[in-house]
Amino acid sequence: MPLVPTGDLVEQARLAGRAVAAFNVITLEHAEGIALGAERAGLPVILQLSENAVRFHGSPHAIAAASAAVARNSTSDISLHLDHITDMSLLQMAPELEVSSVMYDGSDFGYAENVRHTREAADWGRTRGIWIEAELGKVGGKDGAHAPGVRTDPEEALQFVDATGVAALAVAVGSSHAMTSKSAALDHALIRALSSTLPVPLVLHGSSGVPDGELTLAAQAGMVKINVGTALNIAYTSATRRFLDENPSIVDPRKYIAPSRDAVADTVERTLQILAGAAAITL
Repeated sequence: MPLVPTGDLVEQARLAGRAVAAFNVITLEHAEGIALGAERAGLPVILQLSENAVRFHGSPHAIAAASAAVARNSTSDISLHLDHITDMSLLQMAPELEVSSVMYDGSDFGYAENVRHTREAADWGRTRGIWIEAELGKVGGKDGAHAPGVRTDPEEALQFVDATGVAALAVAVGSSHAMTSKSAALDHALIRALSSTLPVPLVLHGSSGVPDGELTLAAQAGMVKINVGTALNIAYTSATRRFLDENPSIVDPRKYIAPSRDAVADTVERTLQILAGAAAITL
């Protein structure tokens, strides 16, 4: 199937009262596993390439082309997205990479500078048909960001959206990037307040650390794009480790990559089913 613009997938999810999942790609097998999981669930997905993943590969071209090829060969609707981009030159490569959306991350700047840089990214994207997501508040990394003081304020978020013209906003509501345990407690009242205040879709980052029930509630409260990365890596690495522990003489990487790719697909399918269940309850 042809690539589908991210903005279309997000808008379809918003109108249907559900969330669309965005999964991070590091290797070709990640992309293949994500597409397989989406096909099993019968739902669309977004393939995300982070700036860190691009640095790992040295260039975005090969992994973006591979992801695009996987998407075209899938029976599911799939879009390509650049995630947590701080380098404006990388952001501006989106059209040549067949990427329809970019999350520009200016969250390390103070508010005024974040607005300035994000507005520049959004203005550039609007003239080229590239859907721009941004972040306000501090979702946080491995050390977590669960304290109320780092969370996104609805009125400030509205001012930010109005000032920048972004198409979607990632907000800090209690999740954190790179969590390896499902222990995040989300502020669902804040999600509802943000959803009712803002004219753009909300994005939940750090969803790997969110328990299933919390994820369901987040989708019901107004999260429209749900980002998942670490959960795929846990599934992939665990399957690899298990296979090699049980088969120490194997040297053909295809033997352990296959179950690892399948583990990614299982995780994707399960996540999509959780989000589909949330939509069914909401509707």
